Amino acid sequence: MPVRIGIVGCGAIFSTHAEAIRRIPSAQISGFHDIVHEKSLTAASKFGSTAFDSLDQLCANSDAVSICVPSGLHSEIGIQCALHGKHVLVEKPIDVSLLAAQSLVNACRAADVKLSVISQHRFAPDIQRLKHALEAGELGEPIQADAYIKWYRTQHYYNSGDWRGTWKLDGGGCLINQGVHYVDMIQWIMGGVKAVQAQVRTSSHQIEVEDVANALVEYQNGAIGIIQASTSFFPGFAERLEVHARHGSVIIEGDVANVWEVDKDYDADDSPYGRGVRMQPTPNIRLGEQTVPRTPEQHADRWIEQHRLQIADFVESIEEDRDPVITGETSLEPLKVILAIYESAKHQGARVLISRSSK
Repeated sequence: MPVRIGIVGCGAIFSTHAEAIRRIPSAQISGFHDIVHEKSLTAASKFGSTAFDSLDQLCANSDAVSICVPSGLHSEIGIQCALHGKHVLVEKPIDVSLLAAQSLVNACRAADVKLSVISQHRFAPDIQRLKHALEAGELGEPIQADAYIKWYRTQHYYNSGDWRGTWKLDGGGCLINQGVHYVDMIQWIMGGVKAVQAQVRTSSHQIEVEDVANALVEYQNGAIGIIQASTSFFPGFAERLEVHARHGSVIIEGDVANVWEVDKDYDADDSPYGRGVRMQPTPNIRLGEQTVPRTPEQHADRWIEQHRLQIADFVESIEEDRDPVITGETSLEPLKVILAIYESAKHQGARVLISRSSK
């Protein structure tokens, strides 16, 4: 029997979840629920499923629930699903406060149901390769690691939902909404963040939260770095990770490694600049191959495929009675980093230490 997954919340991200579930042979969409019932009906019509009037009805007809509601409601809805004995899949972030997030983790553990939070970029091949290369010592001692999320959103984007750009339901601005994925990537790749110092600004939108955030980062492994996020940088650019280590550098844009320059003997040359110096714009180099830009259709399909990989792991964790690769506890870490950045900014860039979860 396929795992029946219901979807609650039929806003911007639900269709990515639905399409990903539809591509998993061992899963099926059991139905949709949204507080605006017309949205449920539209979703059900599009994906050939059922629109339910209540969350209770959705849970009664599902083995698991995918939560696609505003961020500040993730824990509230997730706990209700757990109390129904349903496995819980949450779109990022896990919630907007540590108290709410930990409550969801505790509720799912108490109910003995699986909990996973979407961090689909971890399933990208080049992201995984970078993580493994650092762990294996291929890059040498890490020196600096940076994450740049220089995106653009119009005022219409924020006006399109009364929860967007609010502390209560969005939890913040460009950092927790748009930047959370790459905050998660960089802290995961580097083995955790020790401390941050930060500044944030609301520069170009009529919202109560930030649209520009900059943070200096100290990692647990001794390296330093930068996290930068924005929704004010027209026209918007591909998210970017840079990892610089003793034996070379890796630069990933849009989950693709455009630069992978690693050479343990790069400084053996007699030249003061070494044979690896590059004093001109960085070319597209991906493991010796030229890269080509994706079309919008290819970009969308990449997101669906990465969601499919994570949701497939979630389904397998239910079938095999094991933890999913990305657990609720795992998803507390990027939230801690983001909240520490907000705390530092609130205190004029003061250094804020971050505690690590025990699991």
